[in-house]
Amino acid sequence: MKKALILGALMLNHTVTADTLTIERIYESPSLAGSSPRSLKVAPDGKRVTYLQGKQSDYERLDLWEYNIASGESRLLFDSDELSSGEETLSDEEKARRERMRLSGTGIVSYQWSADGTALLFPMGGDVFYHKLGEPGAKQLLNTEAFETDIKLSPKGNYISFIRDQNLYVKHIASGEETAITTNGGGNLKYGMAEFVAQEEMGRMTGYWWSPDEQYIAFTEVDETPVDIITRSEIYADEIKMIEQKYPSAGTPNVKIRLAIQHLKTEQRNWVDLGKDEDIYLARGKWMPDSEHFTYQWQNRTQQELELRSVNVKTHSQEVLLTESSNTWVNLHDDFTFINQGKQFIWASERDGFKHLYLFNSDGTLVRQLTKGEWVVDQLEAVDEKAGKVYFTGRKDTPLESHLYSVNLKGGDVSKLTVREGYHHITFSGDASIYIDMSSTANTPFQVSLHKASGKQITWLEENKLDANHPLTPYVKDWIKPEFGTITNDEGIELYYRLYKPAKLEGKHPVIVYLYGGPHAQVVNNQWGGNRGLLMQHWVSKGYVVFSIDNRGSNYRGKAFEEPIYKAMGSVEVDDQVTGVKFLHTLPYVDKERIGVYGHSYGGYMTLMSMFKAGDYFKAGVSGAPVTTWRLYDTHYTERYMGNPNTDSDAYDASSVFPYAQDLKGPLLIYHGMADDNVLFTHSTKLYKHLQDMGKPFEVMDYPGKKHSIRGKQTGIHLYHTITNFFDRHFGVK
Repeated sequence: MKKALILGALMLNHTVTADTLTIERIYESPSLAGSSPRSLKVAPDGKRVTYLQGKQSDYERLDLWEYNIASGESRLLFDSDELSSGEETLSDEEKARRERMRLSGTGIVSYQWSADGTALLFPMGGDVFYHKLGEPGAKQLLNTEAFETDIKLSPKGNYISFIRDQNLYVKHIASGEETAITTNGGGNLKYGMAEFVAQEEMGRMTGYWWSPDEQYIAFTEVDETPVDIITRSEIYADEIKMIEQKYPSAGTPNVKIRLAIQHLKTEQRNWVDLGKDEDIYLARGKWMPDSEHFTYQWQNRTQQELELRSVNVKTHSQEVLLTESSNTWVNLHDDFTFINQGKQFIWASERDGFKHLYLFNSDGTLVRQLTKGEWVVDQLEAVDEKAGKVYFTGRKDTPLESHLYSVNLKGGDVSKLTVREGYHHITFSGDASIYIDMSSTANTPFQVSLHKASGKQITWLEENKLDANHPLTPYVKDWIKPEFGTITNDEGIELYYRLYKPAKLEGKHPVIVYLYGGPHAQVVNNQWGGNRGLLMQHWVSKGYVVFSIDNRGSNYRGKAFEEPIYKAMGSVEVDDQVTGVKFLHTLPYVDKERIGVYGHSYGGYMTLMSMFKAGDYFKAGVSGAPVTTWRLYDTHYTERYMGNPNTDSDAYDASSVFPYAQDLKGPLLIYHGMADDNVLFTHSTKLYKHLQDMGKPFEVMDYPGKKHSIRGKQTGIHLYHTITNFFDRHFGVK
């Protein structure tokens, strides 16, 4: 098997001319990450791999490609420019949906195979294209003034389904006949759609589910009537829009949600009894293979209980298959699959303190725990029932890398299958016989290979070799590899850190501490860092030390590591970041009077808390799109960790940045997107006013028309320069 190239080997090649890595070059095409295909899938026939790839001239404009496994050749299937113009006008719903799905780029941004592998479906610009294998071109199935979203192929490939104007529709592909499943949608009523917190916080991006036999569709009815209306401004360069948005702030009413199951042909609709308590969440939905039972995950408002329930669509009877409970919160997951023709299922649970896989009978009785130990499973990847093997990614060897493992359905030892170091994103074929491995390290961009289920490599799909033609190669000579290590906090808990230090250590160097610090995230890991990782290389080339540490509350260390933030956000996280700075003070090349901090979103919140509560350690800070008071953030996320402000008011007061703002000592820059519908711009404007009222100087950079992620190449260049120039000015770096 070919070994992945590492940067260290290339550094011996003195024929490579080193270029200076500028912020402009980070955003230019071709991408410095090289060929980085997205949305890799093994076709159901197992003969080809399909993927999306950006154009050489514009890495954000995506086309659909295929790799033929037998011939070893790649070819362009569909050029997005030939299907539609480069300009796309997205609906507000689609903009928000893509933001929450973290989908970027234009052109063909998503696609799906039919279950039998004979057809491909891909939405573009609010319409949808359908390609039948063996036939030329793609047929446009929708061509309307409306912007259809959440477009799916039915399980047998006979229909497409979609949301139009807040109603659920199906269309028979062969006949072209279109049927409205619902007609009352509009205003406060939405059918088949995931509500705001389901998309943003639960990771549920849909509100409808086909039965495997195409006889039924289960779908949600979302009534937003109880949700408070907030009036917010979306400030653009040439206009200000006043938006009335249904936004469920912590402690306020959520939507009312109902669940229906409808027979497609008879149109008989039955409403599922969700219980007397209407103040609940519908977290997930999934059909059993028999198409007679629909399962859904019911979660109470406190998120301390999660029930997996099953509904018989013929008798309408229900049963609770299992219950997860916690004194803090129960984390949601997607690691749930039926096997043995629906007689059993695999489920992930943190009931022993770490996320592991369990085998259950279909009635909810536990058969056995499949994985165990003081490490976590990332996700269930595939099950080969014939071979009796379960494949999953996890952190058995180190929390810093995600590897592929297998375990027998009968239990036993766990076997590691991935060989290359680093972080592995795995995609299996439907029969679990082969898989795609998209791996990277902090020093090597994504490499994509095809493997047998045993782990044996079949071929490279994209070796992305750092040869003379690779866009990153001119910058390899001056590349700085990070050092990884651990330090122990005052409570004896081991914390992982990452440290970049300049190639030439001359005297005392300034430091930029990059952090996030919040739950369900990890900063310190051995994977390619994208544009932000390249920005760190730019900083270290200027003479900065760049440091990160994962505090308590962050991910992949088990529940005991996460739970100290319960009803106490902004406390232990800052303590652990201070532990990291105290470690920096021990390094002879660090100037402890020039240690800055930077983060975005929760990281922006952490920057503020670090500057306000630990100003003796953090001398300057950049806070991006920060939460400033958790009372302004949404119900599902905030109440999970902070409780309800109506009953836990003191905890909310203590976790707000405002009580500590008076202790700001050093220079502070705050930036925010002026059309942010997630962390509302109000978070920052309230802080602006508060700091001004106290006579505290600070700096501001706001971005007209930008949402939470502040996307766009030119905007990204401006933002990176703004952050860098701020630290340069205050730390005296040229």
